[in-house]
Amino acid sequence: MACAKDIVEHVGVPRALFSDFPLGNAAGKPHDAASQAATLELALRTLESAPAARTMVQSPQRWSDDWHWKLDFSNIDRVSPEEISRLRAESDRAKQIAKEIRDQTPAVQGQTA
Repeated sequence: MACAKDIVEHVGVPRALFSDFPLGNAAGKPHDAASQAATLELALRTLESAPAARTMVQSPQRWSDDWHWKLDFSNIDRVSPEEISRLRAESDRAKQIAKEIRDQTPAVQGQTA
C-alpha cells in the first residue's frame, strides 16, 4: 500500500496498491473504518491476483472531491499564523507528555534488541 506513486515505481516494488492520499495514509482515511477495510481488501486482492511483478493497482477511493487538498496538505504557506501557533502548542504538549512518560518509566538494564 502506497501514497507516493513515483517512489514506488522508482524502487520497483513487486506489487502495490496506490491510494492518491496524503503521505502517511496509505491504509485508508484516518478514523474511517470503511475506507481502511476497503483499502485492505483491495490490497489483498492485488497481492493475490497481480499478473506480474511491478503490478500497481490504483485505489478508486478519493481523499476529497476537490483536488485542491493537494495544494493545502502540509503546505505551510497556506496555513494562517494562528493555526501555526495552535499546531506548535499542540506539538509542544505532546512532546511534554512523552517526556513525562519517559521520565516515569524505569530504564530496563541489560536488554538487547
